[in-house]
Amino acid sequence: MKKLDLWAFGALALLLFGIGLAAQQPSGRITADRRTPSEPVNFNAIALLRWYPANRATAFGVGNNPIGVAFDGANIWVANEATNDVTKLRANDGKVLGTFGVGVGPFWLAFDGANIWVVNHDDNTVTKLRASDGKTLGTFSTGAFPVGVAFDGANVWVANFGDGTVIKLRASDGKTLGTFSVGNGPEGVAFDGDNVWVGNSSDNTVSKLEASDGKLRGTFAVGNRPVGVAFDGTAIWIANYDSNDVTKLRASDGTLQGTFSVGAMPYGLAFDGDNIWVANFASNSVTKLRTEDGHVAGNVAVGTNPLGVAFDGASIWVANGGAASVSKL
Repeated sequence: MKKLDLWAFGALALLLFGIGLAAQQPSGRITADRRTPSEPVNFNAIALLRWYPANRATAFGVGNNPIGVAFDGANIWVANEATNDVTKLRANDGKVLGTFGVGVGPFWLAFDGANIWVVNHDDNTVTKLRASDGKTLGTFSTGAFPVGVAFDGANVWVANFGDGTVIKLRASDGKTLGTFSVGNGPEGVAFDGDNVWVGNSSDNTVSKLEASDGKLRGTFAVGNRPVGVAFDGTAIWIANYDSNDVTKLRASDGTLQGTFSVGAMPYGLAFDGDNIWVANFASNSVTKLRTEDGHVAGNVAVGTNPLGVAFDGASIWVANGGAASVSKL
């Protein structure tokens, strides 16, 4: 056979081989292990070295019955209800940086830019810890059985479950600036830039208060036993513990924008910039909801009885109340 004929034969063989490969792979898609051929390529996931959907949860030990979780810009803080302390973990690797005593029955936490505020529900106080070293800077009285807490840029708001009020404390020195009535059994608290939203778990409503003066701007019906509250930049999300769903309200006027099913007994919420993450206490999982339409973007198994949730800019942290651990997703 002539040399030219050999080259033509080889080219034809390569062409046929390429056609055969193309027939095995959908156009514009990359076939990889653990991914079905019909699944579109997520190039952002590839860039982050997350090639396939999997449970990537990593757990770190903390105190007993961890509930609240907060991020301070570099570290994760966890309130351990049964051991009356909080654990500080380095966010990048989960290393424990310290354990600090607070009041009796620490529950939720909030970060004010320099300090961590811890609500102690069994002694009706809130503890202020310096975030850099955990030093106690003060302990301040609240109302009866405080649970939720949020920071509004200058002040700290605490929901008092036992007396249907929220208290406003000046963050600089803990001075009480006002006590305001809301619904029955207030628990979760969130700030939307102008207003404070409070989930009233005993009457299935949320209250909207003007942050400047505590004036009630509206009361809105939600699901059964609203507990966790989060703001996504335009909407307020409420976890309804007894109806296994979350409610989305337009922050400007409280208009209902949707109710979305999640796992069993949803409790804590966190916003990651694109999605709302919901801890499902009885399902031992977290649900990821797309904020624009409430579509379930995923469910991830975590530890036993997850409660509080926080986002650190890269990962989601979940307090596993029944497992003395936090999961990092």
